[in-house]
Amino acid sequence: MSAKSPISQGDGFYLYFEELLCAEPQSAFLQIDNPTAVHFEKETFQGKVREQLVVEISSEVLDRIAIDWIKKRKLQGAVGGPVGLEWGSPDCPYD
Repeated sequence: MSAKSPISQGDGFYLYFEELLCAEPQSAFLQIDNPTAVHFEKETFQGKVREQLVVEISSEVLDRIAIDWIKKRKLQGAVGGPVGLEWGSPDCPYD
């Protein structure tokens, strides 16, 4: 059995993990309602299939998704932000 665990959500988008009782999530899922544009391409060349999905969303929505992803995965140190118990880190005991 699985359950959706939200990472980021807002008007027209939902980023989530599907959590299983027996394992850590290995994938994230992004649902976008009414995207600005969608383009799907599939081609076969020399027996190899190539598929590509391009979805256009606003930069404000992508900024929110990116920030929430960084916080959820505790990647602040990878982008120059506070880590551990530093002020501003999600692990910091002070608000």
